Amino acid sequence: MDELIRISKEIVASDDEAKTLGLSEFEYAFYTAVANNDSARELMQADKLRELAVVLTQRVRENASIDWTIKESVRAKLKVIVKRTLRQFGYPPDMQLLATETVLKQAEMIADELAEKREW
Repeated sequence: MDELIRISKEIVASDDEAKTLGLSEFEYAFYTAVANNDSARELMQADKLRELAVVLTQRVRENASIDWTIKESVRAKLKVIVKRTLRQFGYPPDMQLLATETVLKQAEMIADELAEKREW
């Protein structure tokens, strides 16, 4: 029960932070992926991380129609897009690999969610 209470509090806190930042659910998922380490937060201002999350969301949505059944091909294409975007925003090089993998996981979940919504 304590674990459920802790998780509920985290969800509420996340929703509040997303609203404060003015980010959608998808944008906030990417924001947490790129702002989850101290060196990124130290080198980049919150506004720049927020803008990066918005751009990542746009670029993933632009590629949302990709056939995710061929995941390796999709992951390779999105990996290039994400890496270029991170570099474009001056994301810390030592954290790019971890951020890229986290963003790719988020992108796959978002694509699955969007596909489910289209089926309705």
